[in-house]
Amino acid sequence: MHVFVYVRATSVDDALALARDANTKFLAGGTNLLDLMKGYVEQPTRIVDINRLPLDRITELPDGGMRIGALVRNSDLANDRLMRERYPLLSQALLAGASPQLRNMASVGGNLLQRTRCGYFTDTSFAACNKRRPGSGCAARDGFNRMHAILGASEQCIATNPSDMAVALTALDAVVAVAGPRGERRIAMSEFHRLPGTTPQRDTNLGPGELIVAVELPPARFAARSHYLKLRDRASYAFALVSVAAALEESDGRISDARIVLGGVAPKPWRAQAAERALVGGRLETTAIEAAARASVEGATPYRDNAFKVELAQRCVARALRTAGGVA
Repeated sequence: MHVFVYVRATSVDDALALARDANTKFLAGGTNLLDLMKGYVEQPTRIVDINRLPLDRITELPDGGMRIGALVRNSDLANDRLMRERYPLLSQALLAGASPQLRNMASVGGNLLQRTRCGYFTDTSFAACNKRRPGSGCAARDGFNRMHAILGASEQCIATNPSDMAVALTALDAVVAVAGPRGERRIAMSEFHRLPGTTPQRDTNLGPGELIVAVELPPARFAARSHYLKLRDRASYAFALVSVAAALEESDGRISDARIVLGGVAPKPWRAQAAERALVGGRLETTAIEAAARASVEGATPYRDNAFKVELAQRCVARALRTAGGVA
């Protein structure tokens, strides 16, 4: 058993003061951290329990947006009335993730920080994992890589980000509010997660000792025409082979703005900007949908076991766009 110190924080400042040790972890729902500790993937020397902090509320912002506290549970967020009305895309994504029991425990901040579900990362019997042991290699590249990335990967790591919520938040232009030793700052959701590059051990752009305190959503623009589609091996409690958050804004029958973000295909939620450009200015017709679907996988580099994701992603994008736009 790995020995660690357990402490309870009573305020955000208290939590930050307790987390000055580089090998400290914050504990909210613990649905990912505790599993990793049991498998000896994570071995913190100190656990700071933040569940008593006042970060569990959903509030309206003066501009019409919403602020979601980092300790709001996934099930509460998914079923909040205003969220379902204004941001149905987010509610759909949350309800597509995990199981009801896990959603009841998992927090918004913890969801954003969950580590990859790559089997070579979570099983310490495999020595080669640059994310777990930098410089050791990537066993997935030549191993079984059916669930792995086709976009945004590097020679150092081809793992995918597992979060459904993060895909929807990226499409909704969310911002992550964090507090740290140097004060508070805001990180655009599209910049929160990192591509592996040469530093695959860094999943996010959080600094040392920083704590997520909230996620903020701008005023809703896509409520009427949005859809989250998740394709997986079974109907529930499975990670995405491919998922798509599609959101559209129309003016005079033409697409004035679009968001297409893919999950299950990259180390971070993958915004397909070329696909968005293929839609903006035109009508949501078959030719435009097909062009956007093709553009969504530009630059894809599949591996031995996951080449099917290239076509699957295109079909997923097309179906999500048709559903979001109400096209038969």
